[in-house]
Amino acid sequence: MKYQFLESEHIYLRPFNEADIPFFIKWYNDKETRAKIGETMPTSEFDAENIVRRKMKDSVWFAIISKEDNKIIGETGLLRMFPAWRTTDLSIIIPDKKDQGKGYGTEAINLMMDYAFGYLAYNRIAIGVVGFNTNALAFYKKVGFKKEGIQEQGYYYNYHYHDFIMMRILKDEFVANSIVSSDEKM
Repeated sequence: MKYQFLESEHIYLRPFNEADIPFFIKWYNDKETRAKIGETMPTSEFDAENIVRRKMKDSVWFAIISKEDNKIIGETGLLRMFPAWRTTDLSIIIPDKKDQGKGYGTEAINLMMDYAFGYLAYNRIAIGVVGFNTNALAFYKKVGFKKEGIQEQGYYYNYHYHDFIMMRILKDEFVANSIVSSDEKM
């Protein structure tokens, strides 16, 4: 658990390292994953190395690690961070279906919201979801996000246009709600 940053019952978040490159090569080349994250081209080893090394001034990224076997199961991050406005966007990907539905996503997103609202003192977190990703839409609603708007036909994939759903959660809502526990699996 070297470089462990944020921790919950079944997962922890840590910075990326060279050992994570095969994860990105595998999952960023998966057709279904690419569809959900808007990647149109396959990911090379060079691309994966750049993903692992990415350090942008307006974002933070972490590997999601399963405590059971210390393996990377996904990634999460805050992007388009605007400290003066106290607003940011959130991203989370757990691409392997065998790792979905176990509560890892709920734990990871709660860690990130607690980090953003508490430590970083942000007031608003937004997330965008492709309309056909109904599992993600239900998940974000479950953890407290509210639908804010729709970018009609804002996403193009596989020769079709799809709506892009904008969602958000405010700090007061996160604090006031009994945020979903990892016992309610996602």
